[in-house]
Amino acid sequence: MGLEWEQVVIAADDPAGLGRWWCDALEWVVVDDSPPVFEIQPEPDRYPGILFLPVGEAKKSKNRLHIDLRPDDQAAEVERLIALGASRIDVGQGEVSWVVLADPEGNEFCVLQERQ
Repeated sequence: MGLEWEQVVIAADDPAGLGRWWCDALEWVVVDDSPPVFEIQPEPDRYPGILFLPVGEAKKSKNRLHIDLRPDDQAAEVERLIALGASRIDVGQGEVSWVVLADPEGNEFCVLQERQ
């Protein structure tokens, strides 16, 4: 029996809006835009993807699961993501090598340092 990771599901107030933001941030493609769902992947039929589903309430606390991104240039990517609408946040990380950001609905994610 095999097992494959297909997608991460993110509950969103505005699935299409947040999905489009992540699509732009990751430079992925939309593979399903049929409300109420919105799904993106690195390219069609390439997994894992991210599926955005509606939830009837705003985010209330720190994420229990988040996405880590590994850029070629951390500073440039942080600035690009902020220009797209991300914001810097403090979740108590202290002095670390990664940058913690939040997407437009407040979901935390990290931009790691470049690979050595």
